[in-house]
Amino acid sequence: MSVTLQPSLITINYYRPITKKISSLSSPRSSLPPDHSSFTPLRKNSLKNATNNGAKSSIPASRTTISSVTVEKDVSEGTVFVIRTQDKMGIILDVITRVLKGFKVENFNVQFEEKEDCFVVKFVVTDFGGKKIEDEESLIKIESALKEVVNEGVVLRKVGFAGKSKTGPGRMFELMDGFLKNDPGSLQKDILHHVEYTVARSRFSFDDFEAYQALAHSVRDRLIERWHDTQQHFKKKDPKRLYFLSLEFLMGRSLSNSVINLGIRDQCAEALSQLGFEYEVLAEQEGDAALGNGGLARLSACQMDSLATLDYPAWGYGLRYQYGLFRQIILDGFQYEQPDYWLNFGNPWEIERVHVSYPVKFYGSVTEEVVTGKKCKVWTPGETVEAVAYDNPIPGYGTRNTINLRLWAAKPSDGYDIESYNTGDYINAIVNRQKAEIISNVLYPDDRSYQGKELRLKQQYFFVSASLQDIVRRFKDVHGNFGDFPDKVALQLNDTHPSISIAELMRVLLDEEHLGWKKSWNIVKQVFSFTTHTVLPQALEKVPVDLFQNVLPRHLEIIYDINFAFMEELKKKIGQDYSRLSRMSIVEEGAVKNIRVANLSIVCSHTVNGVSRAHYELLKTRVFKDFYELWPEKFQYKTNGVTQRRWIVVSNPSLCALISKWLGTESWIRDIDLLAHLREYASNSDLQQEWMTVKKINKMRLAEYIETMSGVKVSLDAMFDVQVKRIHEYKRQLLNILGVIHRYDCIKNMGKDERKKVVPRVCIIGGKAPPGYEIAKKIIKLCHAVAETINNDDDVGDLLKLVFIPDYNVSVAELVIPGSDLSQHISTAGHEASGTGSMKFLMNGCLLLATADGSTNEIIEEIGSENMFIFGAKINEVPALREKDSTIKAPLQFVRVVRMVRDGYFGFKDYFKSLSDSVENGKDFYLLGSDFASYLEAQAAADRAYVDKTKWSEMSILCTAASAKFSSDRTIEDYAEETWGVQPCKCP
Repeated sequence: MSVTLQPSLITINYYRPITKKISSLSSPRSSLPPDHSSFTPLRKNSLKNATNNGAKSSIPASRTTISSVTVEKDVSEGTVFVIRTQDKMGIILDVITRVLKGFKVENFNVQFEEKEDCFVVKFVVTDFGGKKIEDEESLIKIESALKEVVNEGVVLRKVGFAGKSKTGPGRMFELMDGFLKNDPGSLQKDILHHVEYTVARSRFSFDDFEAYQALAHSVRDRLIERWHDTQQHFKKKDPKRLYFLSLEFLMGRSLSNSVINLGIRDQCAEALSQLGFEYEVLAEQEGDAALGNGGLARLSACQMDSLATLDYPAWGYGLRYQYGLFRQIILDGFQYEQPDYWLNFGNPWEIERVHVSYPVKFYGSVTEEVVTGKKCKVWTPGETVEAVAYDNPIPGYGTRNTINLRLWAAKPSDGYDIESYNTGDYINAIVNRQKAEIISNVLYPDDRSYQGKELRLKQQYFFVSASLQDIVRRFKDVHGNFGDFPDKVALQLNDTHPSISIAELMRVLLDEEHLGWKKSWNIVKQVFSFTTHTVLPQALEKVPVDLFQNVLPRHLEIIYDINFAFMEELKKKIGQDYSRLSRMSIVEEGAVKNIRVANLSIVCSHTVNGVSRAHYELLKTRVFKDFYELWPEKFQYKTNGVTQRRWIVVSNPSLCALISKWLGTESWIRDIDLLAHLREYASNSDLQQEWMTVKKINKMRLAEYIETMSGVKVSLDAMFDVQVKRIHEYKRQLLNILGVIHRYDCIKNMGKDERKKVVPRVCIIGGKAPPGYEIAKKIIKLCHAVAETINNDDDVGDLLKLVFIPDYNVSVAELVIPGSDLSQHISTAGHEASGTGSMKFLMNGCLLLATADGSTNEIIEEIGSENMFIFGAKINEVPALREKDSTIKAPLQFVRVVRMVRDGYFGFKDYFKSLSDSVENGKDFYLLGSDFASYLEAQAAADRAYVDKTKWSEMSILCTAASAKFSSDRTIEDYAEETWGVQPCKCP
């Protein structure tokens, strides 16, 4: 049968799949023409729906969906596009006509043929001049567009039956058929809508914070559109997905990053300006999402940005802490901690998924039962808590892809509460609720006590149990055979915190899916990859066995079984070397029996990654030496990186514009290798002048912040010398402060003529000390005591200032890093796994003063040692220096500055005694004295370089040009190719 149809005889029906309640409805907007308000959707493959509306079809419902688009050029009438489809009742002319007209073609003849196994639709088209289309590039574009329409799915329905019932999903599709517009007028309309209906304020009277909330919700609306389409696209393509498991995500603020990645920053600014608001002011209203402690947490955030930008099908999983990392309050120079109530005023960037929740079990007992003729273990819990999902859309830059960060919050189990109510124990029900919610309350509970260790273990298991239930559910929605699991799922363990997921996945496969040990173990070994950030064996995480037995009894059994099998296998390879067997065992024997979580991760993962080349060498020779000798093929390294979108585009827009101007493109924001071309202009005087002008503007911003925050007025002509990171002895902020004391002492002993030659410095230190870390807190107090003396000494004036920046976080970093001239990364060699802070400064053209530790060695290779200031002992020299520490005499300069502290020159003599003791009398574990002379030489070299403005400018430009390797984009591409085996899946 062959018929010719007129376009007016049929209408189009795009389907919108209706899935289970935890799946999101998603419109295939990306392939729709702009005007399709009259279309009525049907469910894909739903012959029942079509019949109910009067449509008839002879195509069997069981057919497999196969669609194709081909081109026939050798015909006289024009160019013929032939579309074949099964299980879709045709292709609708309205849409095809509009698609073709978009390419300046005209269809004048349409033929429809129903064959036994498919429908065939032929479109004979010409251009508007009546000629055939023969340009190959145009043909490819048209064919691609038609394929996209076909693959999204359409259902043919006759006009006579269309429109009788516009209810349910059909009506919803009509109402939500197009994307939100991004012009200033549309943004204004959305902002005012949210002011009135979301924030519930009058659109004629609202303040900056309320305007921020309305703007945030307007931007989030646009993220949700992309998020829905991305997830629907992933579901349709069914690629292998990465699931990134991390207990920490230091996301910072979301507004600026989101509008940059969406490409609507300027439109938002203009829309707000016309409403009487400033974008920059509203952006400052947002608080930091401080759901992490430091480098590892910020690394996770950068990697999520890169995963989205590079179109990888990925999900992030973490915990939605009620209280983030503590707020640091400085009173009289002492650190005090306050809770970070970051959720007090809501979080407009998250979507609570009350219908996405999973039960998480604790305590109880394990029994053996017979199920379907097989013995299996049954875990009867003593406590059950609900994990409720909160989704945070993560947009990519230069792509429609928007992936998801799903954070879990702990809520009481309904069943538990009902039992309490039934027994009349109302108070007990309230207590149980509080017990449940405390699991996701606090980031890093103090685990020095048993209760703290128990809470930490419950946090870890709560997070991985909910995540794996979600992952397994998503897999089972599409796949019926767990043999496909390794081909569709990659699980990334970000350090040892999520490592219990190994035992949990084994439990699910064994006890719930009943796959048997061999099959379950084979799956587990193929899906996990492990990245460690530890550099010292003694710092590896351990969990007491008795605690494990109490909280997770079934998991302890599984870990024992894994360890038994591993030990038996190991004995076959290394014999009866009991010392090595003991070191490699997952179970550590001793006065306190422990589970070595890192050993569990290595045994059960297919890949173990370090985070820099130097760290990789430490893993091989020190941290996991025994395991490396057993499985060298398992060990790799991926040098960490940071995202240029956050650390240049968002935090340093002036530098971003300058780079784009000189490169002649903005493509470097996505393809950062283009930054290397800046080397060609590094010696160009025009670029150098513009470069240093940008730097001065950023220094002005930072100087204003310092004055507002501390009351200290600093000179813009001074070198801004910065060290900002977590306060720790190995990071050696104390070395920095002692160096400042030495500089101050030298200036005090100079004559007036000598002082004229001194390079003025503003020394800036920032960071938080862990609440229970007394030495770190004393370092903060010493910094303030020294600053009090120096900043009020008229003899010194602007030649030297010392400033401590309180409550350092991501948002403050976005201000500090662009305004820095010199940045110190001075950890004792061998103690920093990678060090992503140095990469952020490098991207912003800040020169580095550093030890050869972590990723610094690779930075030296990229930029050249002549463009940095390197000092101190090398990694291989540190052990010998420690052995000789008591016999090595510290340099006189070091002895003098420590004596000034010990003798109370800066006050608080008794308080600082233990601090002085920690670096004298053979106790200088972190080698401050040993490295002090070399440190002063590096500082002097920095002074000399800063005097030569032309040379300094060139070095600064070369720093940015050399930073391409240290983008998280490169890191993620390496992981995807070498570890995870995932491919990009770009949403059209």
